[in-house]
Amino acid sequence: MSQPPTEGDRSAPPLGRDRTLDALGLAGVPREEPLLYPGAWPRESGLLDGDRLLPLDRAVYGEGDGRVPVLAIGSNASPGQLRHKMAEFGIASPVPMVRSRVTGLDIGVSAHVSRMGYVSASPVGAPGVVRELFVLWLDAEQLAVIDASEGVPMAGGNFDRVWLPAPDVRVEPGDGSVLRGAYAYVNRHGVLHDGTGAPRRHPGAQRPLITELLHGSARLRALFGLTPEEFCARARADRRLCDRGTRLFAEEKRVTASGLERYVGSAPDDPFAGSRTPSVGPSAPMP
Repeated sequence: MSQPPTEGDRSAPPLGRDRTLDALGLAGVPREEPLLYPGAWPRESGLLDGDRLLPLDRAVYGEGDGRVPVLAIGSNASPGQLRHKMAEFGIASPVPMVRSRVTGLDIGVSAHVSRMGYVSASPVGAPGVVRELFVLWLDAEQLAVIDASEGVPMAGGNFDRVWLPAPDVRVEPGDGSVLRGAYAYVNRHGVLHDGTGAPRRHPGAQRPLITELLHGSARLRALFGLTPEEFCARARADRRLCDRGTRLFAEEKRVTASGLERYVGSAPDDPFAGSRTPSVGPSAPMP
């Protein structure tokens, strides 16, 4: 079974006595250091509780718990990044993170340049492909935070939250059960292809990805510089430049469909209709 993406070998060690994110190697925040993207993923399921990743006593939650399952494709599986997003809105409630076997999805490359300074991951349909991904079981406030961070409530946002039903996407959380489905964030711009027209797989590290993208486009180099460091520095918080880079991907015909577009708008009724949604502003820039 394929492993979560890491840069180098930054998977965290198994949970030990010291469960702080620093001790576990999980404290890095790609929003602050773009070349860390997608951040370090835990090796095991856990309960993100403030600055700690605690043991988890179960793998599945339900409506009675007031939580819904959300697949983490990129940095949402990084406890440091997840904690950072929640802290922006003063959300301190624990987040269950369940490492799960997922069939039918792969991790592609979003066809947009993030204002965070990186090129993010996005799910792609991949029948028969098996990945180990994290399922976040989010309550209403937590889901609203992640929605805001992905630009879901905004007309110009980068992602739609969609419901991926079983058996189209099979999610096995490790307790012998199969979820009836899970939410995921699908890129509104599509994904980058590998040169054959098929979605390319995100390498799980920014440096080689950005290096390859810059090498393949003189126009991209003119916008963002010659190195990953220059790319990140120029992209960070420069909306217009990021928009130009995103348009360039399409103009240079680097973009293809994720294969998940058919699920947009077909999700079940909003499980938390009427819940408070965080405001989206400078403290919550889109990825």
